[in-house]
Amino acid sequence: MDHFVWNLDPVLISFMGLKVHWYGALFALAIASGFQVMKRMYKKEGLDVESLDNLLMYCVVGIIVGARLAHCFFYDPSYYFANPMKILAIWEGGLASHGGGLGAILALYYYKRKTDMPFLFLLDRLAIATAIFGFFVRMANFANSEILGLPTTKPWGIIFERVDLLPRHPAQLYEAISYLIIFISLYAVYKFTNLKEKHGVIFGLFLCSVFSARWAIEMVKVKQAAYATEWTMSAGQLLSIPFLLVGVALLILPMLKKNK
Repeated sequence: MDHFVWNLDPVLISFMGLKVHWYGALFALAIASGFQVMKRMYKKEGLDVESLDNLLMYCVVGIIVGARLAHCFFYDPSYYFANPMKILAIWEGGLASHGGGLGAILALYYYKRKTDMPFLFLLDRLAIATAIFGFFVRMANFANSEILGLPTTKPWGIIFERVDLLPRHPAQLYEAISYLIIFISLYAVYKFTNLKEKHGVIFGLFLCSVFSARWAIEMVKVKQAAYATEWTMSAGQLLSIPFLLVGVALLILPMLKKNK
């Protein structure tokens, strides 16, 4: 059976010695898309659109710092403890989405102190924007032939020629498609229901759906943490548990309060 072969040149544009990589372009598109979604919601609700510039700055810094530290200390701690200066070498790759999510939440909490909007109100809207952000980031991973799936005989297996000649699960595309569906679903909930008035519910739905998808897809991904190769669960699955529990709590607690 012939499988699709993927061998995209990582450089999108090269001009006079300057290079723009697919990863960087798609990451920038992820930020721009998330920002536009937030801007659309802010306009719809009559909120201060200009304040989004500061929110964007806080979130981008939080995502990058959180994602980098999580990668270093959860996925390859022995290497980075031995080479601490390499933690700063973000251009060499290595960002963990769990850390990026936590970094964004902490950045939003810090930003919230400068505004009178409720924390969960902000998280609900940021969750929707984060879903489309995640879609483009996983497409960037696909372009870069990274975050690989396990070898497969399925007809949709893809050969990542920059890595090896084995057909593999396109785990990056599985996640990207999942996040796109989650984005469309959450935006529909926001636009067509009154759940946006119940602070924390959309964020809870986001956490449950994203990290359930992540948990399932981890089963067909190559384990990224060397120390976890013999574990039943991957590091990604273990790190998903706290987010899932918080998501479930955000959905259940309002119902418990309502029944009292």
